[in-house]
Amino acid sequence: MAFPAGFLWGGATSAEQIEGAYDVDGKGLSTADMMTLAENGAPREITDAIDSDKFYPTHDAIKHYEHYAEDIALFAELGFKVYRFSMAWTRVFPNGDDAKPNQKGLDFYDKIVDLCLSYGIEPLVTIQHFDTPMGLEKYGFWQGREVVDLFVRYAEVLLRHFDGRVRYWLTFNEINNMSTMPWNAGGISLDASENDKMQAAYHQFLASAKVVKLAHELNAENKVGMMYNGHFSYPNSPDPADVQGTEDFQKLMMFYADIQVRGKYPNYKLKEFERKHIVLPEHPGDKEVLAAGTVDFVSFSYYLTHVTGQKTQGILKGLNGLETGYTNPYLKKSDWGWGINPQGLRFALNTLYYRYEKPVMIVENGLGAYDEKDANGQIHDDYRIDYLKQHLLEVEKAIELDGVDVMGYTAWGPIDLIAASSGSIDKRYGFIYVDVDNHGNGTYQREKKDSFAWYQRVIATNGRSLTEE
Repeated sequence: MAFPAGFLWGGATSAEQIEGAYDVDGKGLSTADMMTLAENGAPREITDAIDSDKFYPTHDAIKHYEHYAEDIALFAELGFKVYRFSMAWTRVFPNGDDAKPNQKGLDFYDKIVDLCLSYGIEPLVTIQHFDTPMGLEKYGFWQGREVVDLFVRYAEVLLRHFDGRVRYWLTFNEINNMSTMPWNAGGISLDASENDKMQAAYHQFLASAKVVKLAHELNAENKVGMMYNGHFSYPNSPDPADVQGTEDFQKLMMFYADIQVRGKYPNYKLKEFERKHIVLPEHPGDKEVLAAGTVDFVSFSYYLTHVTGQKTQGILKGLNGLETGYTNPYLKKSDWGWGINPQGLRFALNTLYYRYEKPVMIVENGLGAYDEKDANGQIHDDYRIDYLKQHLLEVEKAIELDGVDVMGYTAWGPIDLIAASSGSIDKRYGFIYVDVDNHGNGTYQREKKDSFAWYQRVIATNGRSLTEE
């Protein structure tokens, strides 16, 4: 077995998790910049203003804004064919609704894009990744219809400015997180009603569809995908009630992908809205907008699978909805309690490809772990190598045995970065270690882990080394 020629190997990051420089060169505040570090088991606090007595992880992150050239050179050394990153809306439009874009923000992303291209790395840009401008609060963030056109204007600036240099785009990162982490997804309060969340999601669907259509009109070479936070589940038992509970659970998440791929709300969701008396803020012509803006490919994150059943209805908490009422006794767990299930990735690929019949791409997958240096200052992360190897072997099976059209694979966090759920950096994913602790103390020096050379060889051999070892 082998990966196809032209397979897009690479890695993925996001602006708020690596850049830092939160108030440099005209950048405005985003929702991510208002989140403190989670400590002592408490969740991240969202503050109304910057509190000098609190620590905000995004403000420095790993200082990629200063180290971008070094970081991208390391990605090139790894052999990346593609690099997925996000552009911060607040670098381009500091308040989200400014009269004109901030040139220094565009200049920074020019450097990123041009440097990638100089190394032969294809940029894959996420237009919004968990960082809605705070300046849009006056509209109610994504509950406000006005934000749809402001997002489209922002996206149009990117599409025109980087035309011919960036061909691959994602509109929203993990758009279904509006149901689980609404503040991250769109500035919506954590205790917002389901009606409020569905109104905000509706506006993001409209915005995404308009951007897809615009991207195609501006350049036929543009490919625009949607990005799904991979929730995939097995029934707890053959009990029909558990099977139905699992089907109900999947619908909570899959409807997000259904809309962006098929261009309309599925009947099962409309019926649910009827039962719950949820009314979408629909305007004349909206249905046509959704239908005209369907995506070219489906991308997703994959870290774990769920076990669900009759006890699961209505339970969906946290970044990956871990509280389902069940556990899987057959899986080992990561340092963060996430079940490790390589075979589930093959299941996920088949689920998405045969549901939508669109090319699929894994744009996040990796192992968050505590990395410790040995006496010589080296990190021997065999656990990460084994995790990634086993997952990639399942991707290969999905391609060769199941006929799934997989475009590429971008490992999450090729360089250590701050976690979206906690803001900490001790949950390390990278092939590259960054010398900094959870409170920003350290040299920020970059160092290679053992997994660096391993992934470098995987890419160089187009995956053949996975079965040669």
